[in-house]
Amino acid sequence: MLDAVVVGAGPNGLTAAVELARRGFSVAVFEARDTVGGGARTEELTLPGFRHDPCSAAHPLGVNSPAFRALPLERHGLRWLHPELPMAHPFPDGTAAVLARSVAETAASFGPRDAGAYRRLVEPFLPRWDTLARDFMSLPLTALPRDPVTLAHFGLAGLPPATWLMRRFHDERAKTLLAGLVAHVMSPLNGLATGAIGLVFALAAHARGWPLARGGSQAISDALAGYLTELGGAIHTDYEVKRLDDLPPARAYVFDTSPTALARIAGLGRYYEGYRYGPGVFKIDYALDGPVPWTAEAPRVAGTVQIGADSTEIGAALNAAAREGRAPDRPFLITVQPSVVDPSRAPAGRHVFWAYGHVPNGWTGDLTDAIERQLERYAPGFRDRVLARATAGPPELAARDANYVGGDIATGSVAGLRLLLRPRPTLFPYHTRHPAVFICSSATPPGPGVHGMSGHNAAKAVWRRLRQT
Repeated sequence: MLDAVVVGAGPNGLTAAVELARRGFSVAVFEARDTVGGGARTEELTLPGFRHDPCSAAHPLGVNSPAFRALPLERHGLRWLHPELPMAHPFPDGTAAVLARSVAETAASFGPRDAGAYRRLVEPFLPRWDTLARDFMSLPLTALPRDPVTLAHFGLAGLPPATWLMRRFHDERAKTLLAGLVAHVMSPLNGLATGAIGLVFALAAHARGWPLARGGSQAISDALAGYLTELGGAIHTDYEVKRLDDLPPARAYVFDTSPTALARIAGLGRYYEGYRYGPGVFKIDYALDGPVPWTAEAPRVAGTVQIGADSTEIGAALNAAAREGRAPDRPFLITVQPSVVDPSRAPAGRHVFWAYGHVPNGWTGDLTDAIERQLERYAPGFRDRVLARATAGPPELAARDANYVGGDIATGSVAGLRLLLRPRPTLFPYHTRHPAVFICSSATPPGPGVHGMSGHNAAKAVWRRLRQT
């Protein structure tokens, strides 16, 4: 009998398996698709030689993850590549604000009236960032806070809505960049704790940047899988699990799945009945015959580029998708241009690029024209560079990854308290009512992103249980 079986070979499932194997438990992973990866994959979606990331591409939380940093992933092929700028946010007038590694450079891009306010916001946390990140990403009861004073200070700044945090600034440049950071988790700007989201992304950039994995996000998953194999763990692909009886006998079963899939497979009935999914996304992967022709200079050297004219436009786009049940006329876009820093991702002189906008959960329309109209506002002539495109709306994303219910790449709404209390209001979010069944997906704290911390935290709950039995 195995000690633990993990269902789902995304970053969280693989991290959970690694953490258990490191502690001497026998582990096997079962994955429905033919390769490991989940939200961290790389595929040729458009043309031969163009290697795209179907979901995640830039990894501020990955490079800062306490779980990943404790593992020898570089020995298994993971290399972080840092663009000249982690992120840029262009404006219609041809200028741009930036999120640079340097706090001073970032503050200067906001203008003199807001430079000091930004420095006062982020600089107190940076000397304690590693401890803060561990405390923030380890909650709830998986570890006692190492620095409760700094964590409380962070909570005072971050628990209110982002709209409150934006009041610290006079001009729209800083407000817009912060609004865009919050929008990465598809939450309306006036939601509880959305200020913390913006702060975490900003601090992560200043601490270690927003890198990309050399060769694509698949490198993260492959490194985790390689280390697991080295530890003696087994990985089985092309193995769809429909019920617990499909799995070999084990002392614990750990699910890197959506809560609704877990309830169906494990026979938990209505245990997660109140769980809600958030907005979906419409994503386009592009093969380009040259770099994106940004008008502003900063986006030309940035790994990630946010697109939204101002905080009002960004807020309206989020509200349309999350609350009004319609696709926004001017979607807020998150775009990533991997080949700016990694020429191996495309043939010589060519580029890969992706963009996505938010849409209602389960939306079946086509956002291509709206996305490209937005891109043309900041990169005139963009459409002329397109060699091929691969589009994926909510149905396609859900078919590609069963965790993305209705196209929700966060595996659950993060609006309001659902950012903190997921997947149920409980102090033990990784447990279920079945004593041998656990959940480790992005539906659990600390939530979405390629960081492995949900798997790391869940593994702690599992090994504590295993040592009791």
